[in-house]
Amino acid sequence: MSFVFPTPEDTMEFGRSLGRSLRAGDLVLLAGPLGAGKTTLTRGIADGLGVGGRVSSPTFVLARVHPAGSAGVPLVHVDAYRLGGDLSQLDDLDLDTDLERSAIVVEWGEGSAERLSEDYLVVRLDRREDDVREITLEPHGTWADRTPELAQA
Repeated sequence: MSFVFPTPEDTMEFGRSLGRSLRAGDLVLLAGPLGAGKTTLTRGIADGLGVGGRVSSPTFVLARVHPAGSAGVPLVHVDAYRLGGDLSQLDDLDLDTDLERSAIVVEWGEGSAERLSEDYLVVRLDRREDDVREITLEPHGTWADRTPELAQA
């Protein structure tokens, strides 16, 4: 399932829709090159969840926890870029524990973070030369049944 978003605000709005559908135990992996809109999408997800705190790229701290807001689900925002495939550092974050009570969004997590759950959604982002974002959803496990509702949002 693919979408085209002409502006960053459109990407944020899609993130809001995705955020409204998230619940504790959800794992979302964001894939795409630098500047594709991963953090912009995460800001929308956080807004849709109604979580507290400013959302920015957690590149230098690896993970930020945003307290639960109106939806009652905290958001753990991880940036696995600096891990460079070092899975022991990912293990040190105890994301499997957080996954029980939070929604987790992992930027650059493809190839490492999917082992946290059989149920995860890969959101592949690409930024075209005309600055339009293309987003493709790749559902795994129970996400296969949930992604059609995102198309209608």
